[in-house]
Amino acid sequence: MELSNFTYDELEIGQSASITKEITLSDIQGFAAISGDINPAHLDSEYAAKTMFKEVIAHGMLNGAYISAVLGTKLPGLGTIYLSQELSFMKPVKIGTVLEVVLTVKEKLPKNRVVIECNCFNQDEELVCTGTAKVLAPAQKLSATSKVPEFTLKI
Repeated sequence: MELSNFTYDELEIGQSASITKEITLSDIQGFAAISGDINPAHLDSEYAAKTMFKEVIAHGMLNGAYISAVLGTKLPGLGTIYLSQELSFMKPVKIGTVLEVVLTVKEKLPKNRVVIECNCFNQDEELVCTGTAKVLAPAQKLSATSKVPEFTLKI
């Protein structure tokens, strides 16, 4: 996969990028294995049935991981340094949710710092997660070829 970036000088207020991903049980299990968050609300349907959501839900920070993916691969892209993130979780993300992660340049600050609005929507266009990220945008144009890693999930 070819990746590139937008330099600080190329970024414009209102510029946006997005990804869309259907959330699967494997996504949730993989995130649990990587993060160590094995809360049964995310992994055990019998336990989850007794919670307020009545079914397995994705980790809230899975939204954050997809935001990070957009920052590092699309906007600004390669060379971006993640400085901070503020998130609010509005609705649960369940298995089968088609998540659209939309990032929009909100403000350009001195020293190549950029504030990016981060919104995650479900397939019904309902806001499930919102927040802002602060990044250090790259000063130089970069491009690279990246391979999607293969891995075996063991829980």
